Amino acid sequence: MSEPHGVEPRSGRSEAISGTAAHIGVARPATSPIGRSERRVGGVERVSGAYRYAADIPLDGVLHVGLVHLDVAHARVDGIDASAALAMSGVHAVVTAADLPTPMPRFGPGYSDRPLLADGETSYHGEPVAVVLAETPEVARRAARLVSVDYAPLPAVLTIAAALERGAPLVRPPELRPADDELRETNTLTAWHFGWGDPDAATADLVVEERYATAATTHFAIEPHAFMAAPDGDGVVVWSTIQHPYVLQRLVAATLDLPLSRVRVIAPDPGGGFGGKQHAKFEPLLALLAMRLGRPLRLVLTLEETFQAVRSPTFEIRARTGFRADGTIAFVDNIVDGLLGAYADIGYRVVSKSAYLACGPYRVPDARIEVRALLSHTPPATALRGFGSPQMAWAMESQLDEAARRLGIDRLEIRLRNLARRGEPIVRGAGDTPADGDWEQAVRKAAEWIGWGEPTRPGRGRGRGLAIGIKSSATTGASYAVVRLLADGSVVVLAGTSDMGQGARTVLAQVAAEELGVALDRINVVMGDTSVAPYDMQTSASRSTVFMGTAVQRACEEIRGKLATLAVEAYAVERDAVEVTLGLVRTQAGTHTFVELMADAFGPMLGEVVGTGERRGEWIRDHPLGGRAAFYEFCATASEVEVDEETGEVRLLRHVTVSDVGKAINPTHVAMQDEGAAMMGIGQTLMEHLLFDPETGRIQNLGALDYRITTTKDVPLEMASLVVENGDGPGPYGAKGTGESGLLSAAPAIASAIWDATGVVVRDLPITPERLWRAIRERQRS
Repeated sequence: MSEPHGVEPRSGRSEAISGTAAHIGVARPATSPIGRSERRVGGVERVSGAYRYAADIPLDGVLHVGLVHLDVAHARVDGIDASAALAMSGVHAVVTAADLPTPMPRFGPGYSDRPLLADGETSYHGEPVAVVLAETPEVARRAARLVSVDYAPLPAVLTIAAALERGAPLVRPPELRPADDELRETNTLTAWHFGWGDPDAATADLVVEERYATAATTHFAIEPHAFMAAPDGDGVVVWSTIQHPYVLQRLVAATLDLPLSRVRVIAPDPGGGFGGKQHAKFEPLLALLAMRLGRPLRLVLTLEETFQAVRSPTFEIRARTGFRADGTIAFVDNIVDGLLGAYADIGYRVVSKSAYLACGPYRVPDARIEVRALLSHTPPATALRGFGSPQMAWAMESQLDEAARRLGIDRLEIRLRNLARRGEPIVRGAGDTPADGDWEQAVRKAAEWIGWGEPTRPGRGRGRGLAIGIKSSATTGASYAVVRLLADGSVVVLAGTSDMGQGARTVLAQVAAEELGVALDRINVVMGDTSVAPYDMQTSASRSTVFMGTAVQRACEEIRGKLATLAVEAYAVERDAVEVTLGLVRTQAGTHTFVELMADAFGPMLGEVVGTGERRGEWIRDHPLGGRAAFYEFCATASEVEVDEETGEVRLLRHVTVSDVGKAINPTHVAMQDEGAAMMGIGQTLMEHLLFDPETGRIQNLGALDYRITTTKDVPLEMASLVVENGDGPGPYGAKGTGESGLLSAAPAIASAIWDATGVVVRDLPITPERLWRAIRERQRS
């Protein structure tokens, strides 16, 4: 593979290896692996089908789980008759809420509010009221359909308006909320008040006030969600397609009242996660039943069941923005409502964290952001790539476009006039992380690529748009790594990060290769087992390269220090005379490979050198998010579209993302992640949305046939993923995180291009052909 960032060989890397080291085949890379598009570790296995995912792991004596649920969102369960299911050959048991401990165990990453099974009432379409345990998955599914449930449908809260309506049914009974909770008689789970200055006192020449809405979407990872649990002495082992194995370990331990040391989580590399596999779904139930029955259990969700298990929050943003005559922002005054679902999951954090940056990457002197996280009778909302930031960009960038049109200012120019420069605050008064990049570079690079200011190519209904997005990265949490330099000079890296396809194994190996001077094919990265790899808080927020990469880097630094100490002992030299370089230790006694040194120091029984490293985010108790952003993901997006006004169809001609990444450790990884994020953004902009029946709350478009995602036919005719590299990030070699960037500003860029092509403004996502066609017809009538 050609290297887009050519690197000259470094001194010492090409030296011949002689003596013992050469005899046992120690190799060092001839060039630095940093900035090179090294082949993805495990990539061949993934694309060839050889890789074993969680659902592929065999377990002896396993019982398969089938879910019993109702075809309605909200209902009172009056009785369950499992006799027909129990009469089937191969059915071991049918478990209902009556068979579980009282009070019903509940769990969740922030609020322990989700029951193991629906207890007396269902709260969303797909919530299980019982599970069937059978000898085969086919029998489990058939038997689940035979379980008869006597139920009475109840009114369902499905929209933001319904959740806020006075006298609406309460999704969560008041008795399940603290007595001192002022919101316990409402459907508002919690609320926040962000801002600075005084928007009411600010003066503006133009005030733009509009409402923007985004739809609930699903993650659509190709690998289905899979869960297994098995008794393990007086503890339990859980297998899961989970992004955060240590969060799951803690949650299962708390739910079952077990010490952490008695809960082992094995998390094979997921086949795509996108946030939907961050937190527990059915693992606590399976762990409880496995321990009770003394047998392993397995549950693999269908795609339809996955739709019922995970989704993104629905947002409605009422944005009021003041502008001066020159286009600079005078104030922002927003009300943000996020519709979560029946349980909090991590959706409440999506709403709060994204709204905290509702002003975008701009200089805003006065701001007020009122935020509410609302409960509803819909599947629990969870994280989805971008973590709510694309929804905030949808509103803010649309406001800037509207102001540009009314003030007669170029859409690119109005952004450049307001964009924060390096070191300037974007959230004022809280000591937050200031602008951490030369962001104008990315904006101008996107504009140049799309041909901003030049005539569009010949054709009807063509237009261009540009938009900016920003996302706060991880704020708190710790990552730990253990690196083992083995006797033959090969290396094992132990890290708790999950590789969902983003290439974490490869990048961590590149860091270790760079720090120790070891060839990549001699490095093994071990992850996905809480009994083996050290703790990592999470694999999300594009944090792994910065946090875990730094931990690996520091572990390698410790190894180099220990090697220096070994050299002092083995060769009787002064510490100041020891130099540890790329795979070599130089002393007054000569130059030795790591292998030679360890052989001289340890003797014939040999040994190894172990290093540990960590990177922790600062926990700030009184900070609204618990801590400052370690870095910002920043992306500029530009699109060129062609619109058929007779049908409302949008054709993407050209699309570019430019991300500020600090340093691309693996350029191809970065480009592919940004392209994948861009494709998700295109899908959420033009087609993706879950449809809920207004009467029953049933999801009407379950599965691949009725829920449209982008395919090869929807790829822009010309597409590019570009980067800005200034080495100014907090991660190894100046890296920042990436992987979500390409999604952040896709929607407002495409919408801006649609306006440029048609003169039509659409404020509700997705911009489906029907919705756009109706808007065009309305424009023609008026």
